[in-house]
Amino acid sequence: MHINRTWKILATAAAAAVVAVPVAAFAHGGSGQDDRTDAAKHAIVGGKARNVIMLLGDGMGDSEITIARNYQVGASGRLAMDTLPLTGEYTTYAVQKADPTKPDYVTDSAASGTGWSTGHKTYNGAISVLPNGDPLPTILELAKSAGYKTGDVSTAEIQDATPAVLVSHVTDRSCYGPNTMGPCPTNATENGGAGSISEQLVKTHPDVVLGGGSTSFNQVIKGGADVGKTVFQTASASGYQLVSDASGLAAANLNKPILGTFAPGNMDLEWVGPTPTATGTPASTCQVNAARNPAQPHLSVMADTAIKALDKQSRGNRKGFFLQIEGASIDKQDHAANPCGQIGETVEFDKAIDVALDYQKQHPDTLVIVTADHGHTSQIVAAGSTTTGVTATLVTHDGAPMTISYATTPFPGSQQHTGTEVRIAASGPQAANVLGVTNQTDLFFTMARALGLHV
Repeated sequence: MHINRTWKILATAAAAAVVAVPVAAFAHGGSGQDDRTDAAKHAIVGGKARNVIMLLGDGMGDSEITIARNYQVGASGRLAMDTLPLTGEYTTYAVQKADPTKPDYVTDSAASGTGWSTGHKTYNGAISVLPNGDPLPTILELAKSAGYKTGDVSTAEIQDATPAVLVSHVTDRSCYGPNTMGPCPTNATENGGAGSISEQLVKTHPDVVLGGGSTSFNQVIKGGADVGKTVFQTASASGYQLVSDASGLAAANLNKPILGTFAPGNMDLEWVGPTPTATGTPASTCQVNAARNPAQPHLSVMADTAIKALDKQSRGNRKGFFLQIEGASIDKQDHAANPCGQIGETVEFDKAIDVALDYQKQHPDTLVIVTADHGHTSQIVAAGSTTTGVTATLVTHDGAPMTISYATTPFPGSQQHTGTEVRIAASGPQAANVLGVTNQTDLFFTMARALGLHV
């Protein structure tokens, strides 16, 4: 690697424009000087939880967290996700479809989601089915059957792998709607199957569903009792309020089921910024995405609405709710080698975590879990350097240059997932079960135990 002299001049000028951070702020690196033994002891709580809120940053490995932290709050700062008191790591591998006794070391979101959703490993591309195609009961389905209210929130199409693993069972993650069932013909309604992810979602019927993906809901069902109807029509007939923008979400009756789809596909990005190149970029900052559709609610708003709705719907009952919230496009922008897109999605996801933690302060019988499904490509490299891939340099909260490299696939091809273990952090009843190095499938049992589910 080499240093770009032109970049050094630009970086110096950009850094000079940022308010200097006192040297004293870095004296202890944010490590804290107090003995935290008692705090750790008090954070360990057994027993049952009334509610479980699981927050999933797709592709949010330790590198992605560090990049967002450095940019948004500085190297010695802390994000909301950094404040959860009990933290561990979990392994993320899938299994090979042809031989499930052997690991597939780099998982996709479908196999990883199946792991925490069902407690079983499966092959890449599978949505809550075993390698032989048999369906597996999910944590959301079990919670619903036991009397809990349930929710599923994402910034992706709600049929995307992470939200889909809770509500459906198909042999290929691409089977979003009735028109896209080619890869999983045995699941198609016209062949006697349970239908596409969209069709199964309506039948599973979580109490709150928020995300993108209206295109698949507009497709016409091809078999079974609802043949000839669109998936949206069956959703409405099943009791869902259908909302399509932020104002509709704000006006929704929180006492009744809500299906909100705010984009034909994935929801718009929060931030934009420089495109990395083989020779690097001038040091710059990220900008708010001016092209973002203002009718789309932010993830933190969807999280707040979902929590309020599920809290209201379960009020007065001994059993509360299970809710999964996904920041989906951290992964998607890592694939695209888009550092500001990736950081902006991580920062907004962190705001959703803050919403969940605020709720937990008033409801300590809530288990809050923050994790990722797999690692990803982005790496912090020496400031101003270039790599065999592409790099971009940003000026962080500290007023310092940070160079980010993407080098697992020739640009502009899609960057790859990595097989690393990833962070899992938690607070509330049963949170101690995330400590140490665990397996992704262990999370299913932690959540089931917290809710008192029989598995």
